[in-house]
Amino acid sequence: MTLADDARCPCPSGDTYGNCCGRFHSGAAEAPTAEALMRSRYSAFAVGDADYLLRTWHRRSRPTSLELDPEQQWVGLDILSRSGGSPLESAGTVEFVAHYRIGRHRDSLHEHSRFVREHGRWLYVDALG
Repeated sequence: MTLADDARCPCPSGDTYGNCCGRFHSGAAEAPTAEALMRSRYSAFAVGDADYLLRTWHRRSRPTSLELDPEQQWVGLDILSRSGGSPLESAGTVEFVAHYRIGRHRDSLHEHSRFVREHGRWLYVDALG
């Protein structure tokens, strides 16, 4: 799915896609915090950008390929907590619930994600326990 730059960003920051996650997806900017990276990764799932997901996945835990289910629609994101992950730190965690639906079935993914910053770029490592 392609989103116009003036469409509302899926992450849901309230900003437009072009001013929010779209600039990270295109490579025009890097996510400045662990939370911004987590939000941009959620948006990448929502728009079907598997390349961005792989590009922002730490090499220690990144799969060799990623196939997204085109039937899965990501419909909401709740940030529950965050620890570290500021522009001045090198590690952080973000706990969130991402809501989705497949056909008429609705469900959610609750994850406590771990991130590291290497060479000025935030990367997703894995989900904690």
